[in-house]
Amino acid sequence: MPTPTHDAAPHADWRPPAGKPSPASRLMRASWRGLPPRRYEAGREAGAPVPGADGSPLLTDHYFPRATGDFPTLLVRSPYGRGLPWAPQFGMLFAEQGFHVVLQSCRGTGGSGGGFDLWRHEAGDGQATVAWLREQPWFNGVLGTIGPSYLGYVQWALALDPPPELKAMVVQMGLHDPHALFHSGGVPQLENTLVCGVGTTHQHQGAWPLAKATLRLRKRLEQITTARPLRGAYAAALGDEPPWLDGVLAHPDADDPHWQGASTGGAADGLAVPTCLIGGWHDALLGQTLEQYARLRRSGCPASLLIGPWTHTSAFQRGWPEVFAESLAWLRAHLCGDPSGLRQRPVRVHTGGADAWREMDDWPAEAPVTPWYPTADGHLTRQAPTDDGPLASFRYDPADPTPSVGGPLLSPEAGPRDNGALEARDDVLTFTGPPLDAPLDLLGPVSARLDVAADTGHAHVFVRLCEVDARGRSRNICDGLARLGTGQDTPARITVPMSATAHRFPAGHRVRLQVSGGAHPRFARSSGTAEPPADAVEFVPVRLTVHADSALLLPQEAGESGDGHELREGRTAGGTADAVG
Repeated sequence: MPTPTHDAAPHADWRPPAGKPSPASRLMRASWRGLPPRRYEAGREAGAPVPGADGSPLLTDHYFPRATGDFPTLLVRSPYGRGLPWAPQFGMLFAEQGFHVVLQSCRGTGGSGGGFDLWRHEAGDGQATVAWLREQPWFNGVLGTIGPSYLGYVQWALALDPPPELKAMVVQMGLHDPHALFHSGGVPQLENTLVCGVGTTHQHQGAWPLAKATLRLRKRLEQITTARPLRGAYAAALGDEPPWLDGVLAHPDADDPHWQGASTGGAADGLAVPTCLIGGWHDALLGQTLEQYARLRRSGCPASLLIGPWTHTSAFQRGWPEVFAESLAWLRAHLCGDPSGLRQRPVRVHTGGADAWREMDDWPAEAPVTPWYPTADGHLTRQAPTDDGPLASFRYDPADPTPSVGGPLLSPEAGPRDNGALEARDDVLTFTGPPLDAPLDLLGPVSARLDVAADTGHAHVFVRLCEVDARGRSRNICDGLARLGTGQDTPARITVPMSATAHRFPAGHRVRLQVSGGAHPRFARSSGTAEPPADAVEFVPVRLTVHADSALLLPQEAGESGDGHELREGRTAGGTADAVG
């Protein structure tokens, strides 16, 4: 057991009270399979008012092992309530494994006082909660944090000035940069923003209010996302409009003063708290997970990285046994002095297409970047072009925007999907390589370098890497979007980051590059003008032309299994990428 940082040994006369987790939590707990056996019965104390930074009462539940002894504490702070799924997933499960778990509603949510603001209070309220912990008779001075999404954001906020008691963090599918969640290349990530609005407004109210709000959004999604202007159209559909939402959509520029202090990513610079990062290849926050891992490695901070074949939500469904085991091993190692569950190599990633895991010493791997060039006849080739003339063009019509299909969404439609209907549209270009003679392994960031012109000088460019199987079915691997705003009908060179991947294309399959003018309603549609997407009222069709000196840039490994990294075949508890979503 690590040595407490102050005289905070639990009082010998403290005895666990008689409270139990709720029946709903116990029922969900009983439904999980593939988890390690529990060590203790879990108890609960509900609804303690913990003073926030300004004295606002933050309602807090305390889960604990029903046993006497010296146990470390986990802090979980959430704007989504303290009920399902957090109570069983974090409160019950980790109490059963020998941790005190403090599950707290962020201010303005779940009965806590004050008003919820997307990022402005989390650092101070986290510090105030740690100060409260120091006064509790069961707190032994050893603290860890855990949680996904915004529950990861509050961890980074606390780590901006880490208290001495903080000995480990587990950030799962974590957020640290709100702007990057809500915007991509200056374009609103519209559907994910609206889903976030529903979640922060209604989830802490309970399952039924959240279900009603989610259904209302689905019914009115087209009406909202095709409104002119976009701003303000979402109020009726969301019910209680989040006060932060208009500001988010009105400020697409990351350098705008509106976003000052929003990102907590800098917490990883110089951090010494051992941190476990967990992500998914189809998670909307994958880029943020990889960014923080790179920062931690540069800081020399003990860190581990797990990336599975998951979306933002499926990691806590199909992937939960894998995610829980990874989290528990990290916390036992750094809070309980038991490293027996840690793997030897810090990085573990799932390889799609092979349904295999590989362990590595670092990320990203140093796979060489290999260009694949589109041709005028719709092919992809390794042969570099001899000119820079036009290859193909298409007309994007904002009155009939190119739809989004799968990808890194926060909704159940996320993940790999059949792209056949999408690619049959006139406003989607595809460039496809020949059937592969041998497996092709990709490991690292993917991007596209495009020479493209728009006749209005303003457009969005959406690119996607797909795998085409032997039956001709096309499924998305990763993608990205950029905004073209030259104001001139001349070719401009843009590089579109398409996230990262670990994927094997089997022999006989083909590589495909997909190019279009958007993915709606995942992204706000292009107006074809210089107007900001959230304020545009004039919409004009755009003709986009792709020129020959364009390339799909793939992190292509040599050899069947890469550069010697261990590749373990076989299905896992997390499921395959084809099952995601």
